[in-house]
Order: sequence, then structure tokens, then C-alpha cells
Amino acid sequence: MSTLPAWGEAFSREESLQVPTIPAMDDLTTDWAWGGDRGSGAGVRVAVLDSGIDSRHPGIGRGVQGFATVSREGEHLAISREPHEDVFGHGTACAGIIRSQAPGCDLYSVRVLGPRLRGSGDAFIAGLRWAIDNEMHVCNLSLGTTQREHAEELRELADEAYFRGIVLVTAANNLPIVSFPSLLSAVISVASHGRPEPGIHYYNPHPPVEFGAPGSDVAVLSPGGGRAIATGNSYAAPYITGLVARLLGKHPGLTSFQVKTVLRAQAANVQRSS
Repeated sequence: MSTLPAWGEAFSREESLQVPTIPAMDDLTTDWAWGGDRGSGAGVRVAVLDSGIDSRHPGIGRGVQGFATVSREGEHLAISREPHEDVFGHGTACAGIIRSQAPGCDLYSVRVLGPRLRGSGDAFIAGLRWAIDNEMHVCNLSLGTTQREHAEELRELADEAYFRGIVLVTAANNLPIVSFPSLLSAVISVASHGRPEPGIHYYNPHPPVEFGAPGSDVAVLSPGGGRAIATGNSYAAPYITGLVARLLGKHPGLTSFQVKTVLRAQAANVQRSS
């Protein structure tokens, strides 16, 4: 028997090729995907890379199950696992949307942004690396960078997450400019659809932004235990993140491309066969 070319060994053992089947795309019903269970997502680890999460806000429900703070110490970056606060309110707003969709998920707050909702590209990369290394199931990235010097490393991390079965849900920039990692094919890129219908999402047949979700004049959590109305792609991404957490809670082990397939099948604008 001739030696297999590189990468072929993965297909040489029959037992390693067994994967669970899913119904045909037209049969992917809402009941199959989410099960109507608002507690879906139990045990699913969701990292929110942002300004922090206010774990004491009543809207966060079960609180926060883990923390990581990326900070600069001299010329180096350090990561602390100690609990932290939300220094702006943006991360809490995103976390509240996720929990509204998947109350049973485990939230991990990865603080990479400062009090002015700004941060460095290398801190963002370090936070994403932490989330991947700590085996999150889903990462909500309602942030990005326009600095092309970080594009290649973010691409490599997005590919690594994809191959490890970690779903990255990213918010597109609010301006019509190129930003990373939202325009990479290995992530789920989301923008606000701006339509009045609540609780639905759309598939975009003309990527790179693939999905539209509620993000215009949506109710979000605000600092001090309050609520506010906000608009932005930042708030559309966590809606999809919540759906992904519910999906993975019911169907553990789905790959990133299977997750995209289900999201597409459940989009409001996909025509279903009669």
C-alpha cells in the first residue's frame, strides 16, 4: 500500500469518520434548531470580548462564570483571571442580549477594551487567544480593528477557532470600511437589519457580511442596573451569538459550517419548499 499524501491520514480509519447526520436543509425546522426551550445553551461557554460585564446587573441572570482581563505591564501584556467591572457598559449590553436568547449559557467576560471603549489590536488578539485556548464554544466579538497589521494574525486565529469548532460571531463595523475579523470567511459576520420585526434574522446572499439581526433601537442593559435603547451592529451580533449558544446547547458538537447552515435555514428571507 502506497504512503498517503499529507493530510490524508485523517480519512484512513473508518471509526474516525463517523459523524452525526442532520436533516436536509428544508427540514431544519425551528423546533429542531432551538427546540422552543429558552433554557437552551446550558453548559455552552460564551466569551464576550469587550469592556467587561457587570455580573451584578439583574439582567445578567446567572451572573458571570469566568473573567479574563488583558492589561499592559510595561512592554508586555498580562492576563488576570480576577473578577472585574464593566468600564464602559458596552460589554454588559451585549451580554444581556446573549442571555435573553440563551439564559442557560455560561458567560465569560474577556475585557480587552478600556473606559473610552478603545483598546489595542494586540490586546484584542491576546483576549481572543485566551478564549480559544480556554475552549470557549462561542465568542462574541462586537469589536474589530481597521489596522491591517493585525489582519493576518486575526485571520490565523479565526482559522484556528474554525478548525477547533469554536464559533466566532463578529459585528461588522458601523461605517462602510474594512475591519477585521468581521470580513473573514471563517467567522459569522453580522450587521443590523434595521427592520421593525423583532426576533428574526436574515441571511445575506451577498457576503462578506452574512447575517442581519435586530440592532436598531433595541433594549439593552445599561450600567447601574438600568436599561436603555441603543443602535449598532454591536447589538446585532450578540443576538446571533445567543441563537448559536441555544443551538449548540441542543446539538453539541456541530461544526461552524453546520451552525451557519442552520442559521441560514432559519433566516426569515429563505424561501422554503411547499
